[in-house]
Amino acid sequence: MSESTENRRIRSTTILAVRRDGKVALAGDGQVSLGPTIMKKGAVKLRKIRSGEVITGFAGSTADALTLFDKFEAKLEEFRGNMKRAVVELAKEWRTDKYLRRLEALLIVVDKDYNFIVSGTGDVIEPEEGIAAIGSGGAFAQAAAKALIRHSKLSAKEIALEALKIASEICVYTNDEITVEELK
Repeated sequence: MSESTENRRIRSTTILAVRRDGKVALAGDGQVSLGPTIMKKGAVKLRKIRSGEVITGFAGSTADALTLFDKFEAKLEEFRGNMKRAVVELAKEWRTDKYLRRLEALLIVVDKDYNFIVSGTGDVIEPEEGIAAIGSGGAFAQAAAKALIRHSKLSAKEIALEALKIASEICVYTNDEITVEELK
């Protein structure tokens, strides 16, 4: 990739899922950057689907992620809400379909039982400790969430919010305009 193309590449986001005490929260920052320029500070990168039973979040290209949200929602309907089966089938289709495999995004999907990270390389990852993170600030948010889970009594929602605030202080592609959704 040439330097000018690299500088213009869209970079966006930190998405974090935290599961604790029977609840799961998904949080995402609002920053969208194009190269060194912040294009938007209040983007919403989370979506509740299936009558609020499932929350999805994305990192990467917005148009690509919206396509994947729609594909995932269709898979959930096809498999009557079986999220495990839906994410596996989405990952298989994403990896093998000539059009879909060009999409540049990552998804986190959560429901009352599962947290999954889904990628276009066919990966379906169920992270340990109930914490899943993606995006440019994902590692920072994940580290903060692990520390907060181990050393605080905060709720899943509070941990997700605080961990994203910490990530926003470290990652230049993450801001503190945070959206949090929760399933109980």
